[in-house]
Amino acid sequence: MVATPQNLLVIMSDEHNRKIAGHAGHSIVSTPALDTLAAGGCCFTSAYTPSPICVPARASLATGLPVHRHRAWDNATAYDGRIPGWAHVLRNRGHDVAAIGKLHYRGHPDEDYGFTESLLAMHITGGVGDVTHLVRDPDDIRTTGKNLIASTGPGESSYTLYDRQVAAAAQIWLRENGTRRHARPWVLFVSMVAPHFPLTAPPEHYYRYIGEDLPRPKLYDTTERPDHPYVRIYARRSDYDRHINGPADLQRALAGYFGLVSFLDEQIGKILTVLSETGLADTTRVIYTSDHGDNLGSRGLWGKATMYEESAGIPMLVAGEGVPAGAVCTTPVTLCDVSATILAAVGASGAIAELELPGVSLLDLASESPKDRTVLSEFHTYGPNAFYMLRDQRYKYVYYVGAPPQLFDLEADPEELTDLGLDPAHAPRRREFEARLRALLDPELVDREAKADQARMAECYGGFEMLRQREKMAFTPPPTAGTH
Repeated sequence: MVATPQNLLVIMSDEHNRKIAGHAGHSIVSTPALDTLAAGGCCFTSAYTPSPICVPARASLATGLPVHRHRAWDNATAYDGRIPGWAHVLRNRGHDVAAIGKLHYRGHPDEDYGFTESLLAMHITGGVGDVTHLVRDPDDIRTTGKNLIASTGPGESSYTLYDRQVAAAAQIWLRENGTRRHARPWVLFVSMVAPHFPLTAPPEHYYRYIGEDLPRPKLYDTTERPDHPYVRIYARRSDYDRHINGPADLQRALAGYFGLVSFLDEQIGKILTVLSETGLADTTRVIYTSDHGDNLGSRGLWGKATMYEESAGIPMLVAGEGVPAGAVCTTPVTLCDVSATILAAVGASGAIAELELPGVSLLDLASESPKDRTVLSEFHTYGPNAFYMLRDQRYKYVYYVGAPPQLFDLEADPEELTDLGLDPAHAPRRREFEARLRALLDPELVDREAKADQARMAECYGGFEMLRQREKMAFTPPPTAGTH
């Protein structure tokens, strides 16, 4: 269908495991704003990140392209604006396109990301980012894992203070800019950091959960954890779970994360309230999503960087004119589809073909029967070799360069408890998926290209041996760090 052009508010969080929300069926976490948004629109239950790590995922949203096409491989190789994306197209067509909050682009002052206005922009640190991500050595332990539990508890971090400022700036923008007359529909991109660690949650949210009987992460016991080579590498190299010493630490970590999800929801609620109070709700569609998820202790893993549902899956809610209320769409989608949706929602759907984007409009999918569509995610850091995920209506397939594949029947096994990657009975299905992957890209060639780009960048910083000696970054400081 051709969507009626309207304003569009896109809200993005960072590292939100899509299972941790009331509308997703979580038994404890409180997310009234997101639940209301889901009830009034469509929830995409098979939504995925193009890459389960910040910088590549956000470059895919900016460009509408998968990682192997934009080549922002890791958290040091960031989007620089040279590939035109939806923001460039819309600005050139006379739309106001404003961004408030985290972008995680390269951030050099001479770069043009297409926005007519950008406030409180958070980019990779110093325009350089964490260059230790260029190192693909499984024995190069990141050493920042101890911060996961050391920072967990009640209080305010530089991130929660930043998110409060981002939410406040979004409210001001909507009241002062969103309500004035525009020649064409506007797009406002609001990007917050919660529930990304540090797991320091405002007290009113932390104490909501610390005394509760919180669900234990699945397959958490050492004997239950999967024995896949990459999963072992990531668990060891990320160095998170080693610092969680017993049930009390685990409880604190979960309470901190749940508290940050509720804090995020509170900020989103403030922004959505302004839409209603100003009358903009009638002329503005809303998209909520995240750049990737968080393993949150499942299988003993924390952070992202895997293709499990907790990490590669993302929340995706769409509401507004033309979107059926209370709908659930199981068609697989990614952030690349959000890029196409932004263009379609404001009346620029022709640009989807002009930019040769692989995505389709979520506004169309929300009103249609589920489609057996296949979507792609890929990862090019941490481990020694790349890996790629394909997801269709029923199955998830993960192809590892130099390691055994994984296959999950998500209809029969939604919690991914049984890996069919080496099951002889499923060999034909794995061959079919590999053929699909190779029709999209050459996995070994793309792996070599990523490593070559990373090696060239590493030389700029003294080579891989020098990078191994550099301090790892626990997280990117916000632009407001040290301010009030």
